[in-house]
Amino acid sequence: VAKNKLPRCSTFDLFLFSFCSQNVMQVNFFCDYEESRGNYLVDVDGNRMLDVYTQIASIPIGYNHPALTKVMADPKNLGTLVNRPALGMLPPRKLPETLFDSLISVAPKGFSRVQTMACGSCSNENAYKSIFIWYRNKQRGTSKPTPEEERTSLLNQVPGCPDLTLLSFMGGFHGRTLGCLATTHTKAIQKLDVPSFNWPIAPYPKLKYPLDQFERENAQEEARCLEEVEDLIEKWAKMGRPVAGIVIEPIQAEGGDNHASFDFYRKLRGIAKKHGCAFLVDEVQTGGGSTGKFWAHEHWGLDDPADIVSFSKKMLTGGYYYKDHFQAGEPFRIFNTWLGDHTKNIFLAEVIKVIRTENLLEEVKRSGKVMLQGLYDLQAKYPHLLSNARGIGTFCAIDLRDEATRNVLIWKARNKGLVLGGCGTQSIRFRPALVFKERHAHLFLDIFNDAIAELR
Repeated sequence: VAKNKLPRCSTFDLFLFSFCSQNVMQVNFFCDYEESRGNYLVDVDGNRMLDVYTQIASIPIGYNHPALTKVMADPKNLGTLVNRPALGMLPPRKLPETLFDSLISVAPKGFSRVQTMACGSCSNENAYKSIFIWYRNKQRGTSKPTPEEERTSLLNQVPGCPDLTLLSFMGGFHGRTLGCLATTHTKAIQKLDVPSFNWPIAPYPKLKYPLDQFERENAQEEARCLEEVEDLIEKWAKMGRPVAGIVIEPIQAEGGDNHASFDFYRKLRGIAKKHGCAFLVDEVQTGGGSTGKFWAHEHWGLDDPADIVSFSKKMLTGGYYYKDHFQAGEPFRIFNTWLGDHTKNIFLAEVIKVIRTENLLEEVKRSGKVMLQGLYDLQAKYPHLLSNARGIGTFCAIDLRDEATRNVLIWKARNKGLVLGGCGTQSIRFRPALVFKERHAHLFLDIFNDAIAELR
């Protein structure tokens, strides 16, 4: 429980000290990671808080888990910890074994290849490149470029730099690098003043809640959006700017925890296949188990798996799985110095062991059920403040009446010892670690209720 109100002088001291050297306007508070444990984050003033945001959904099994501290202390890992390998050119001896113990062991159905990266943005950015390379190889019938393509590529001109596009969705967030920003449509501040690609943007379904009371309306809304997707693909093909791929999140997290039905995604996958577009599922925030399955798209029941699945956050390393035909035929086409961090692969192998031995995906289902039912109860108790409780597993959210009220509630909750995060214009998203148990869900609901009760 929080010891006293936030922020306090030592936090202010750190703000002032850091302000001299960097932009700290987005900093919430400074943390004491040495003292943080499990589901509890400790700040530099000694406040111990239940963390239901977990570093923007990136802590898989809580703070300072013994299995991970043991990995850090293992002398066998010292060489990798001290000398960060350039994985693309000079990988360590244990890289293949570690990849099979970590990323390959949890690969989604239909995938046996993986490309590691450092973060979510560079994962998607390079996945986009893989899509474009695949599409051009398909168009020309070979991976060998012409001399004209080689020459014009250095000048940023066609045909070397073809006028291909990716189709994305309003409310989607895929990263902050240039290609990813072109497919990100959440907040203006993320895109403002940065040149971008003119690519097609489709509407994402705006569902009405509760879902069981609006089945007909929601089905019509999803049908409208799918029809628009097909129209855009056909329109841009006629313009000579074909859609090489479709990118979408299983749940639009940053955009406001927006959901669509599993049937919507199955039909979207069919549209991509029908028109020869790659289908990229961005699991950067949804992957790793928080929906009760290791990959959120597993809930959809796809007959034909996606072409590419990107990941980061709870997976500790970034990267993407891809089907065989997205393998580049030449070296250095998908490349950077480090291509991720091998130590994160080592940590991930241990995380996966913990998930399996402690049966954490079942834990997520149990605690998620308590959490979501509690949110339903709270919105019934405070209908003038809360609405649209939604979620799957512990990947849950709720709407406040407006953005200002949402921001005040997050602040009040933190003063009571609860760390929350916002998304969209007026939503709060809940992203606990996989070790978040039913008792933690009850504690969360109690503190959340106390904070809401102080609102007017």
